[in-house]
Amino acid sequence: MNSESTPGLDVLLQNARRRAGLTQAQLAGLATVSVRAIRDLEQGRVRNPRKETLKLLANAMRMSDARRIELELAADAHAAGRVLQSLYSAELAAPPTPLRPLVGRRAELEALTDRLDNRHDRLLTLVGLPGVGKSRLAQEAALVLHARDRMPVLWVPMDRAADAGPEQGPQAPLAGWVRSLIRDGDRFEELTSVIGDKPTLIVLDGLDDSAPALPALLNLLRACERLKTVVTSRRVTQPPAGRLLPLAPLPAPAPSAAESALPGDSLVAGRPAVELMLSYVSHMRPDLLPTDAVTTALAHICHRVDGIPRALEAAASWLLLYSPDQLLEIARATPLFLVDGVTPATSEPGGTLGEQLGSALAELDDRTADLLTTLAALPEPWTVDAAARANGRPLTETARDVHGLLLRGLVRQHATEPGGPVGFTVLNLVRELMTARRPAADLVGAAD
Repeated sequence: MNSESTPGLDVLLQNARRRAGLTQAQLAGLATVSVRAIRDLEQGRVRNPRKETLKLLANAMRMSDARRIELELAADAHAAGRVLQSLYSAELAAPPTPLRPLVGRRAELEALTDRLDNRHDRLLTLVGLPGVGKSRLAQEAALVLHARDRMPVLWVPMDRAADAGPEQGPQAPLAGWVRSLIRDGDRFEELTSVIGDKPTLIVLDGLDDSAPALPALLNLLRACERLKTVVTSRRVTQPPAGRLLPLAPLPAPAPSAAESALPGDSLVAGRPAVELMLSYVSHMRPDLLPTDAVTTALAHICHRVDGIPRALEAAASWLLLYSPDQLLEIARATPLFLVDGVTPATSEPGGTLGEQLGSALAELDDRTADLLTTLAALPEPWTVDAAARANGRPLTETARDVHGLLLRGLVRQHATEPGGPVGFTVLNLVRELMTARRPAADLVGAAD
């Protein structure tokens, strides 16, 4: 086990004593352990104390079962598998607690939990644009299984942030083992011995390139017959990791829908993007009442930023500086200006939502990028047949390419009449990104 993945025994013991409000002398008196022994442990001079000593200290500080396990794991890394196997439970392995209720994803949540209830679907991949809500949906499904079935959940962040700081809690060693398996093929025996035949859900959050990890992951699923795995990813790799579940942005009303609303009509019902936007606004501007005028302006903004949850949250943050009407004018002119919020989540290159959306475009091959340019110029909603005619390529080839763009989240299905042909649209933010890049490309061409 990587010793850097969790705090050491010295840190854990110091923190526990301070939480208990005890000095070293007071703890020594309560635990019948010498002050010198406690001092040596807290200074890291003794790394493998007797189990009886740890038990006396834990009892004196009235530590919870979870904290006791952390102490034992830190004191005896080789016992990690044995300890976790004997105490592995839903109480010790839980998904992260959400900050807000899930809005507008009832159908997607039911589809995901139904798949997880099916014993034949054990590897699922939620795929879609950055910021569309893949992690939040996976979290909600994990919470359902954890609460309903008392199923242990191992939530494993796979992005760089997972390596930045130490994880806390008893499941941290297991999460580290899962990452080691996915990245290097290590810790297979340890994981299979702990999970065994126990019903378990592993969520690999942010595994954007699952192809190299797929053989090890499939071996783990074969060895642990009641294990299920959900992967969140912003791209589809070949071969895909199990059954794909594409996640589109939240439905956002077209401007005509908001403008044609009759007095008394709800501007929120059946419009989850507007409902989510209003929840962000209520936190950001509690003084702003959701009048019809305000809600209509927000509905237009939702449409301009495509109903992408992270973009909605970012746009709402600008209400600290602008009125809803001013914000709408900005959204109509330059929606990309809004998607990173007043304070972007990160200053690292490629970390903002705008940069991540740009990266999704940059990953397209020339043929697919040319098709997307063609699609952006078509009257909307367009059909696959219309796309093939405009693209001048065979229908089957165009259909495959449109399907790929749909999985990437760059195009979305358009609401159509029952029984009518399926229509599609290119996301507004994608159009803006393509337009923003076109002058630079034209300049390069002119220079050549």
